[in-house]
Amino acid sequence: MSRSEGRSCSRLPSAMLRRKAPCLAAVALLSGLSALLLLRPSPSAAPEPAPPWSPESRSLRAACEALAGAGKAFVWGPRLRTPPNGSAACREYLLGGHYLSRPLSAEEAAFPLAYVLTIHKDFGTFERVFRALYAPHNVYCVHVDEKAPAGFKRAVGRLLDCFPNAFPASRAEPVVYAGISRLQADLNCMGDLRRSGVRWEYLLNMCGQDFPLRTNREMVRHLKRFRGKNITPGILPPAPITVRTKHVYREHMSKGASHMVRTPALKPPPPHNLTIYFGSAYVALTWPFVEFLFQDRRALDLLEWSRDTYSPDEHFWVTLNRIPGVPGSMPNASWEGDLRAIKWSDMTDLHGGCHGHYVRNICIYGTGDLRWLLNSKSLFANKFELETYPPTVECLELVLRERALNQSEVPVEPSWYF
Repeated sequence: MSRSEGRSCSRLPSAMLRRKAPCLAAVALLSGLSALLLLRPSPSAAPEPAPPWSPESRSLRAACEALAGAGKAFVWGPRLRTPPNGSAACREYLLGGHYLSRPLSAEEAAFPLAYVLTIHKDFGTFERVFRALYAPHNVYCVHVDEKAPAGFKRAVGRLLDCFPNAFPASRAEPVVYAGISRLQADLNCMGDLRRSGVRWEYLLNMCGQDFPLRTNREMVRHLKRFRGKNITPGILPPAPITVRTKHVYREHMSKGASHMVRTPALKPPPPHNLTIYFGSAYVALTWPFVEFLFQDRRALDLLEWSRDTYSPDEHFWVTLNRIPGVPGSMPNASWEGDLRAIKWSDMTDLHGGCHGHYVRNICIYGTGDLRWLLNSKSLFANKFELETYPPTVECLELVLRERALNQSEVPVEPSWYF
């Protein structure tokens, strides 16, 4: 869409945390609502044993089919849920949480992805996002807002302690919405991911209210089509947006709130005669481009120039990726990429309206949005709240897991079923 976007467990001994899950595996695609149904054998084939889905997941599946078909359903009883924080050792947590312990295809294992997740609240939603994204051959950096409550930070830290390929950012920023701190949070994790020891192919950044709409293999195949190009959706800035880089802005933090303040001071022209573009804060970047961000004078100078602009993450990536000759650049790109599905409040004629509620003009998806989400071609959607609309998150999570396991090229472990 042509707009920019707005548990835990006990510790294991360090030797166990250092073990890496090896392996090759595979997942193929099922699309739309059919992903909610188990594959049925042909009449001539011998019947296969039913997968060991739990009674709760079978009930949820029936409700999800009704909701995604624009029907009505009453969701009752226990939801799919992970063990309470601190209730089990990491091994028990991983088994009870149904985390994948092996990559599902050779194709995926050969094309590892890196993720940056920036979060500040709602541990339950973050846990579901992380589980839906998790694959043992990928690598994950989680930036927790330095201002977040101590209990939230501890819960995230205990969760990450259970995964040798996931870790907190080495430096946490006190994030101000639309300030340089938001961009710096991503860059802090990107620097950590460069040093992670995993030679990933693409890096994707997310917030805690995103949720994937595609399996890991589907994401790999989508990214492969770009043949090493960075995906930074954006265009030349419309007139109302140009003020963001013409005036000096300051981050303001007080005890109860934080926000950006525009000053009357004007900014100098951008360095190196760069043309400033406007686009999405959420991108897919190649390893060579991330190296460029930390080494090239143009990137370093643009970062310094951007420190007192408004929402610099909405011009930084896209501006650098439009420079001819930069690793993986797309000088003539526009909004292509299909990275994120969003329902904006002023675009109801295109998406049919929000069945949840709007926050900052973005829909928090309700159960009535499931059909639209399942039909989306994007990799992710934004925004979700588990506690507000639990079936929306749980139905999507069930769809993704069934789609992955139905076509796995390795024996499916019983614990991988919800």
